[in-house]
Amino acid sequence: MRKKFIYIGMLAIMPFFNSCADYLDVVPEGTATIEMAFHMRSEAIKYLATCYSYMPSHGNSTWDPALLGGDELCGVTESGRIDKDYALNLSRGAQSTANPLLDRWSDYYKALRDCNIFLENIASVPDLPAWERDLWIAEVKVLKAYYHYQLVLMYGPVPIIRENLSVDAGVDEVKVPRNTVDECFAYIEELLDEAINMRSLPLQVYAPADELGRITLPIAHMIKAKAMTTAASPLFNGNNDQATLKNHDGTQLFNQTEDKQKWVKAANACKAAMDVCKEADLKLYQYTEGSSTMDPRYRLQMTLRRMFNERWNSELIWANTNSRVGGGNTGLQQITTPKLNSTYKDAPEIRSLVAAALKMAETFYSDNGVPITEDINWNYATKYELRDIPRAEDHYGFYLEGGETTARLNMDREPRFHAFLGFDRGAWHGQGKKDTEQPFYVHARRGDTDGQETVGKGPLTGYWPKKLVYDENVLTSITQYSYTEYPWPIYRLSDLYLLYAEAINEAYGPEGGLVGEENAVAENPFTYIDAIRERAGLKGVKESWSNYSNNPTKYTTQTGLRAIIQQERMIELAFEGIRFWDIRRWKTAPSLYQTSMQGWDMTQYRANYYYRSMVVYKQSFGVKDYFWPISNDNILKNDNLVQNIGW
Repeated sequence: MRKKFIYIGMLAIMPFFNSCADYLDVVPEGTATIEMAFHMRSEAIKYLATCYSYMPSHGNSTWDPALLGGDELCGVTESGRIDKDYALNLSRGAQSTANPLLDRWSDYYKALRDCNIFLENIASVPDLPAWERDLWIAEVKVLKAYYHYQLVLMYGPVPIIRENLSVDAGVDEVKVPRNTVDECFAYIEELLDEAINMRSLPLQVYAPADELGRITLPIAHMIKAKAMTTAASPLFNGNNDQATLKNHDGTQLFNQTEDKQKWVKAANACKAAMDVCKEADLKLYQYTEGSSTMDPRYRLQMTLRRMFNERWNSELIWANTNSRVGGGNTGLQQITTPKLNSTYKDAPEIRSLVAAALKMAETFYSDNGVPITEDINWNYATKYELRDIPRAEDHYGFYLEGGETTARLNMDREPRFHAFLGFDRGAWHGQGKKDTEQPFYVHARRGDTDGQETVGKGPLTGYWPKKLVYDENVLTSITQYSYTEYPWPIYRLSDLYLLYAEAINEAYGPEGGLVGEENAVAENPFTYIDAIRERAGLKGVKESWSNYSNNPTKYTTQTGLRAIIQQERMIELAFEGIRFWDIRRWKTAPSLYQTSMQGWDMTQYRANYYYRSMVVYKQSFGVKDYFWPISNDNILKNDNLVQNIGW
């Protein structure tokens, strides 16, 4: 049996993060200082904390490129302007080589330096038990693999840092060239396998209040599944658009021939991750609170909302404890929620600064579980036309405000549409209302509780990313917003399910095949897609497409199922910072960015004028935007580095 270890207390490490950062700036120059850092366990653990301190700023509206730097969310700054935020500027094509937006090159290479220092010196700690030393080594190897992976996602092929150079290294030794993309992924896999095979990582932790967020065995396997799937994807597997990216010696940095075996490797990695997650008792989240007589629709809404923001729930593989989603000041929950309660219409604590794009509202399925462009009962041509909402206390009374008017786009949609999005005349359950009470309804037209008071000040598109807001948060007074903080989920089990389905389809087609390096089993992609759909209140793929799609055999081909899986990922994982990377690895970003950031006409009082599609701002995306530029400064320091294409 695998062991489960009681860690020494991650929260105890946290106060040392900032103090270590300054201290470590001088570590490479002071051998004695390094010796002091590892002369006892209580000091070495501070260095372990430093290795964790470079984690990305997930869920940060300014610093996370995958949140506001893509095409699913848009925002405004406090001043009402949209041209001062780094992520927003990235989404609008304002990247540059002089001072790259959200550049992490130096940060991640500092992280790799500190990870190497740790690995080189941890064996010298005299009072560190062997089991704990091996555990820490495995953790840092996983972090080292993860930081390399983040570099590859952002910059493509990068220089691999296996070990630190000595302080007396010559100039030529320091000026390292870029490794090929295949070499980068091979090294990431090597590090992860080393950590996994040490058999020191726990399946889970016993002390969640102190330890959650540290590396476990499921996390290591999940990173490998992600990395191998990324390596197999079109952006990195036979990408002819990158044919001219070569080192000065002529080494081609991107392979030019697609290798289908990479998808087999990805499927095997996903299978291994699935097995370990099952062993760790991870399972798709279900809301179980409340009475047995609770309306099943309400229970489903709470399941779909809390599967992302319920702290440390049953399907959470890894959450970033360095990135906590709060609600105070400019906290993400505070700037992604409407006020809802007309009593507190003037509450300064709630500011609608982040909104979901209109295209995301169109991405969700109809209530029949197929795209609204395909549903034989859903007239896509009338998507923006006005419709009266029936007063009956049935489907419409639960999801929409009876007796009011809305756009056809907001009617007859799947449960995730209502759980993930807030919109004009749509229900917003929770937020101080019990399941037996009439919910709040969003009123978003100009002059309404959640509409614009003056032109340019207020909601941007008419859609709020409700998924990011915990359902028990409540505005208790005009100046008081009570909220529940949660660490940003990096990886959820549903992400792994859909990755596995994708890898199976790409490796073997819709019928599936034998998956697994050892004890291979017959797998088909529908098992894992349908598990996600069932949790979302939908029928399986085959039943839904056969009965309701104008392309009823779509799921029978690899190409058709690929499109289904990709849309399922864009729905299930919406607003989680995953679409940004997915549409890049799939090489579908240019077509998706062709559509400007759009929303309803928020300057209007009347429904017939409000429900008009308006351009919020334009976006651009070309081949060069798949990867960050390497800054001019770094190119000048190391003339063996070649710049990415287009920069």
